[in-house]
Amino acid sequence: MGDNARQLPVFVVMQPRVLLLDVAGPIEVLRKANLVQHDVFFDVRYIAPSPEAGTSIGLTLTGMSPLPDKLPEGAMVVVPGSADEPLFGAQHPAVQDDREEEAIVAWLSEAIRPGIRLVSICSGATLAARAGLLEGYNCTTHHATIEALARAAPTAKVLENRIFVEDGERFSSAGITAGIDLMLAILAREAGHRTALEVARYLVVYLRRSGSDPQISPFLEGRNHIHPVIHRVQDAIAADPAAEWSVARIAKMAGASERNLSRLFNDHVGLSVTDYINRMRIGLAREFVTGSSLAIDEIARRTGFSSTRHFRRVWQQFHGAPPRASRHSRERLAREGAAVN
Repeated sequence: MGDNARQLPVFVVMQPRVLLLDVAGPIEVLRKANLVQHDVFFDVRYIAPSPEAGTSIGLTLTGMSPLPDKLPEGAMVVVPGSADEPLFGAQHPAVQDDREEEAIVAWLSEAIRPGIRLVSICSGATLAARAGLLEGYNCTTHHATIEALARAAPTAKVLENRIFVEDGERFSSAGITAGIDLMLAILAREAGHRTALEVARYLVVYLRRSGSDPQISPFLEGRNHIHPVIHRVQDAIAADPAAEWSVARIAKMAGASERNLSRLFNDHVGLSVTDYINRMRIGLAREFVTGSSLAIDEIARRTGFSSTRHFRRVWQQFHGAPPRASRHSRERLAREGAAVN
């Protein structure tokens, strides 16, 4: 951990018969993140009503910390799911499991307050619902427990066919490995997209969202491959989209001929080199258009386009409307927000 790293407390609630992959996947994301960057340190702790926790695969985990009386400000609470039928059968009597579940529900209802993020993985959403923490929120869960979640949280909007859902300080994911996707998205917010991409590549997964989710950031597009040289080139372009990125310069960086580089980009990224560069530049330009009052010609210059006309033409290809339309939309929303307040 770096001397100046911001600490983010993470409490993993180990319920009876916990699905081990619901724990290992998301927390492996945070473990690796702690190793590859030093801006944020994810301080992970495992908590439960008793020192032992049975798991879905028949292992019994020990050393659980008690459920804390109060959570620190800014903490994140992760609630993994559970298995109805663990490998080798139940590890504890049903009455003990039921008692511990009730203790977790009671603790959640008391411990979760504004400023605390609640992250449910798979069927863990059902425990959160039983604690009354999903009422009025958008949420999701494993497809097999969608109906149970809807019954447990009657005023929640339970969404099907979603990898994960974020609604304010409530985060929920679909089945099992979707917890990795959710944690990568949280990591991107806390430590940046480049860290999330590096961790995703280590886990041999890729950053994704379901088709009905908001459009993915252009900085995350074309990354669902495992070619290390192309990832290195993409990292360099994403770090400075406005630089003079000629195909010849990138080919030299990749140690490939221009022709081979073009083939590799098309095969692994699904885009030409020029298209990829333009996407990075438009992503950066959008941040300027919607988040600053810079003139359009200045934005074109800062994002590496050869002229304002070139910038407008490429922008139109991606957005179907001129840059000023996005700026006017932002200003209108700001006025509406001020009127509401």
